[in-house]
Amino acid sequence: MRSPALFLVCFMTAATAIPEDRPVGLSFATRSEIIAPHGMAATSQPLATQVALDILKAGGTALDAALAANAMQGLVEPASCGIGGDLFAIVWDAKKKKLHGLNASGRSPRSLTLDHFRKLKLKQIPEHGPLPISVPGCVDGWFLLHQRFGKLPMKQILQPAIDYGEAGFPLSEVIAAGMAGAAKSYKQFPGFSEVYLPGGRLPVKGQMFKNPALAKTYRALATRGRDTFYKGVLAKAMAAFVQKHGGFLTVEDLATHTSEWVEPVSTTYRGYRVWELPPNGQGIAALQMLNLLEGFDLKKMGYGSPGHVHAFVEAKKLVFEDRAKFYSDPAFNRLPVRQLISKPYAEKRRMLIDPKRAAKRPTAGAPGHGDTIYLTVADRHGNMVSLIQSNYYGFGSGLTPPTLGFSLQNRGALFTLEEGHFNVYAPRKRPFHTIIPAFVTKAGKPWLSFGVMGGDMQPQGHVQILMNLIDFGMNLQEAGDAPRIRHFGNSTPRGDTMAKNGGTVRLETGFPAKTITALRNMGHTVEVRGGGHGGYQAILWDAKNKVYYGASESRKDGQAAGY
Repeated sequence: MRSPALFLVCFMTAATAIPEDRPVGLSFATRSEIIAPHGMAATSQPLATQVALDILKAGGTALDAALAANAMQGLVEPASCGIGGDLFAIVWDAKKKKLHGLNASGRSPRSLTLDHFRKLKLKQIPEHGPLPISVPGCVDGWFLLHQRFGKLPMKQILQPAIDYGEAGFPLSEVIAAGMAGAAKSYKQFPGFSEVYLPGGRLPVKGQMFKNPALAKTYRALATRGRDTFYKGVLAKAMAAFVQKHGGFLTVEDLATHTSEWVEPVSTTYRGYRVWELPPNGQGIAALQMLNLLEGFDLKKMGYGSPGHVHAFVEAKKLVFEDRAKFYSDPAFNRLPVRQLISKPYAEKRRMLIDPKRAAKRPTAGAPGHGDTIYLTVADRHGNMVSLIQSNYYGFGSGLTPPTLGFSLQNRGALFTLEEGHFNVYAPRKRPFHTIIPAFVTKAGKPWLSFGVMGGDMQPQGHVQILMNLIDFGMNLQEAGDAPRIRHFGNSTPRGDTMAKNGGTVRLETGFPAKTITALRNMGHTVEVRGGGHGGYQAILWDAKNKVYYGASESRKDGQAAGY
């Protein structure tokens, strides 16, 4: 028998002989992919993922599980989402073999006019307070989706979030840090401290956090349905609170709210068909960028090369100038969506990209006429849900009706006050929206449900995930963990103009030094920072082996899990 000391020496010798490389996967991957045969859920908070799995195992559909997860995230991740915000979804219906899109974004108050902002001598709508509040569309979206794709009763779907709201849950690391950081600026707003700063203390990691007021609101939705939020006691409480604090939201605004079923729009990218929702969101920006990038041999350039980063950034600059000019509520404008996402338009715009120099002042084309959470769930029947939901910026407006337990969104801040602009403020109008779910099919069959969080990072993130998977051959986890690119400085739908220096390329840590040097020599302003590159969840269907792959990246507290 070996002595303990000899065994320790043998073990240490064997250990030092193990190669430093990962046994599988690229060096930046945080873990291996999740693989399961029956169902999969990927969210930015583990408790929400587990609730989704419980609903799937109880016989619920992918949609039932997605709603349960979203309700949980409104509780456990309130600085990013909640029922005071809006929702967008793309659903793959396995029975009909068809994609469905839902735009559940709310409109501006009918009694708030452009003249009011002029009287206040404002150049932009404030990001916080009562003025940027628009009708919350999330709850209506839940019930519409459930009516078409749900199976279990809403009481069962909302019960886990109700239980956690009453009993409490431990704050996870990234979410606790985000809540604490946001609370310093939001605590000035009515109702905020009562709900999110219990005892006047900033939230900390591991703290058991309760929100009995939100649990009570969820219980009302579970028992009395959608109309209690838009026409009943909840609507009256919301409207009264907003008006008390100088806002314009009324019971009539809530009562007349409607969501909209929309047809997803798409383009092809190297044999795959990529689907997004049409404006008032920014999803088609990803399609426009992919059309431009299809003309470059990215695989030959290689991931992280100067050519790869330069082509991506220059494509983004061109597309975001179109975004600033055209993306808005289609009920108020004739939007050239079909032309913007066409291949001929991309070919014309691609000619403006100099392969050796960074553009300083790109402009929009002339196509003619013709803080956020993302989650995805798949079930044993092949149904898949791509869902994104948000307050817009942190805790939204900051106004938090304390008896209801959630903050009201500030989406109205994304309107411009520039008269004649497509996205100019008007009563009963939906603002430009940043949150976008995505889906990919191949040969007419589902392949990928995914999303990336983070304001204008979202279409940039969508494109990078697809480049990583399709051009660079990464697996689902690697595609999300790979260092990211984010460009700032374009014109925006709020009326901001293009930065004179062509903006800033923010590279996440991990890009080669030679790439950074080469980009600067091309005329790019480059900074290297670890944060601000969004979050990612994805589910991929492997039709050959009949299994789901799941991924959730390390930048958030998230988890992908299946059974």
